[in-house]
Amino acid sequence: MSAPVIDPVRPAAPDTPAGRSTKAQRTTPGRFDTALGWNDRPGLAWALRVLLCLIALAVFAAPFLTIFSGAFTTNPSGSSLSFLPHDSTLSNFTVAGERGIWDYLGNSLVIAGGGLLLQLVVCTLAAYALARHRFRGQALVMMLFMMTLMLPEEVIAIPLSLVLGDVPVVHLDLKGTVWGVILPLGAWGFSVMMLTEFMRDIPTEIEEAARLDGVGELRMLWQIILPLCKPALGVAGVLGFIMIWDQYLLPLIAAKDPTDYTVTVALSILRTDPEVGSGVVLAGAVIALVPSLIVYLLLQRSLVTGISAGATKG
Repeated sequence: MSAPVIDPVRPAAPDTPAGRSTKAQRTTPGRFDTALGWNDRPGLAWALRVLLCLIALAVFAAPFLTIFSGAFTTNPSGSSLSFLPHDSTLSNFTVAGERGIWDYLGNSLVIAGGGLLLQLVVCTLAAYALARHRFRGQALVMMLFMMTLMLPEEVIAIPLSLVLGDVPVVHLDLKGTVWGVILPLGAWGFSVMMLTEFMRDIPTEIEEAARLDGVGELRMLWQIILPLCKPALGVAGVLGFIMIWDQYLLPLIAAKDPTDYTVTVALSILRTDPEVGSGVVLAGAVIALVPSLIVYLLLQRSLVTGISAGATKG
């Protein structure tokens, strides 16, 4: 009677490049794998996903293609969509420049740059105080920041106009200056709330170890807290820039002269100008769109990382 045959135990993959690559093949998802199960194997589900992506791309890309096409077309038609320019020309940009679009763009860049810098500083300091310290009235302060998100601009337009015309205590008239637009944008409740929640998730052990080494408050914020909040700062930077760049009512009530307008207000002026066509308006829209695209492309990695980090908490 023969002895039973026992299969030898397969040894574990050695800790070599070949073994590590074998393990990586078993545990690392494919290049196209996602949480929705996307993969590169053709099939009905794969074709459906491709179709949905193409539909979404058409919905979001069609307006941009129409704007760019009309900006380079001599006489674009407002009753039909065209993704390719006909009778290509640069005269629309020339006319828009003659109407002062570049000066308005410069005003917008100064306001957006100064406003975003001030907003990030104020929101970061406020979030650090709310997230890393405990004091009386903390919940009330957070509630006040959140209430600012619930007030539409039209409600505070008249009071804000009166305040900008005669700032309390100092009695300064900020109308007609860039500070009349920058200062009201110095704090944004959304950025305060997002940065506060992000800073609260930083382990307290890191802060306690730093305090044992004699680290002060400003050094704690600058060298320890802020480097850990880069994704959240990227989100605050992108969304804050877009919020400031799209302001329409505030630059309108803070201006004393048409030369103080921003590019968003200038687009409405071009639209009502009977001497220019729709192509000039579309050229101005392209000029106004470029800075937002540049900021997004520069900070898109931080934006995606910050949103992903917020979505995977807990």
